[in-house]
Amino acid sequence: MSDLTDRLAEGLPPGAMAVDPDVTAAYRSDMADFCPAGTPAVVVFPETVEQVRHVLRTATALRVPVVPQGARTGLSGAANAVDGCIVLSMLRMNRILEIDPVNRIAVVEPGVVNAELSRAVAASGLAYPPDPSSWESCTIGGNIGTGAGGLCCVKYGVTSEYVLGLDVVLADGRLLSTGRRTAKGVAGYDLTRLLVGSEGTLGVVVRAVLALRPAPAPQLALAAEFPSTASAGAAVCEVMARGFTPSLMELMDQVSVRAVNELGRMGLPESTRALLLVAFDGPDRVAELAAVGELCRAAGATEVVPAEDQAESELLLEARRLALPALDRLGTTMIDDVAVPRSRLAEMLEGVAAIGERHGLTIGVVSHAGDGNTHPIVIFDAADPEQSALAQRSFDEIMALGLELGGTITGEHGVGLLKREWLARELGPVAMELQRQLKAVFDPLGILNPGKAV
Repeated sequence: MSDLTDRLAEGLPPGAMAVDPDVTAAYRSDMADFCPAGTPAVVVFPETVEQVRHVLRTATALRVPVVPQGARTGLSGAANAVDGCIVLSMLRMNRILEIDPVNRIAVVEPGVVNAELSRAVAASGLAYPPDPSSWESCTIGGNIGTGAGGLCCVKYGVTSEYVLGLDVVLADGRLLSTGRRTAKGVAGYDLTRLLVGSEGTLGVVVRAVLALRPAPAPQLALAAEFPSTASAGAAVCEVMARGFTPSLMELMDQVSVRAVNELGRMGLPESTRALLLVAFDGPDRVAELAAVGELCRAAGATEVVPAEDQAESELLLEARRLALPALDRLGTTMIDDVAVPRSRLAEMLEGVAAIGERHGLTIGVVSHAGDGNTHPIVIFDAADPEQSALAQRSFDEIMALGLELGGTITGEHGVGLLKREWLARELGPVAMELQRQLKAVFDPLGILNPGKAV
């Protein structure tokens, strides 16, 4: 321990390292309640690329594991410490280095908060579309590590579609630059896409070149109440089949609606079995919203309430963003992240409800309905061993259901610790072998975020 801290201190300024157990304990885990976390030997807060390189060179020399962290808002245990590791907190590398309106790019350090970047580029009439629910606190580095999505994925896509290039410090301290600043580029293997979603197991991101878009018009939203998840799912399919491209299409079940009302006093209709939120931001948004409202009614909606202005629209979207913290207040949560084809969304929701009923557990579901990404949240008492076992069984059954319906075990939260054993079931032995070989090329000693993902 003293050798590690002494050697780290040689290349770090005062205040860049913490060994006090009361401090290091705060950096043991992310927001996944049901994942094990170890005790770090030291937490390092680098401010420059060279300091990150020094930490990785030291870790390689001493064979010490390194766990990169952002804001620790992740939900899969990917940022959880392992015993005796160096936690590498990137929060102090939080500068927006460049905003280029002509080339529509931003160059940022990994500790930049998603919402802060969005506000900064808005001053130039631009937007950075990926918007996870935790956008006011999650960092770009964390978004890149998990391949994060968000509420507007249905129209604008996920993080991987906006990362043009990366500077990454490898396990041995070498600095790798990938990608480009240009609108197009196909030179060599796409290492940038490989690194996005790698959860800190291949390298530490220290700089990112991000694509920007022209800022869209303000969203107009509607809320549609449905008597069943089947009718809500039918509405989603009809909206997409008719060629509409909403900027947002979110689905909340009755459990999540009631939880949001309790937390935020939002006044949402608690009698509904499924609440669909749909928004448009294009020039024809008023007409599109009206047309979608009619489709919802035809699919069985008992009530369709369009927002009258942007303020009402933002209130509806805030209700959706409150869903996860609201459900988290009901007990310990295991948050799933299963994506299925849109056409199987209703089957997924009905299957999750059946699993909850079978095991006597409350399971709330919120969904990015426009791209089939569901977030079933299993709520249980962690102090009760029987409930904990039932929660784990429910969680596994939900993932198995997602795969059975032609889906994936994670749409945007990543694998981390929570879903590691399920990765092999989805990918198969050939793909897993290649993934492990790639890991060994980037990190031959296995010191980068060990035990996560592959």
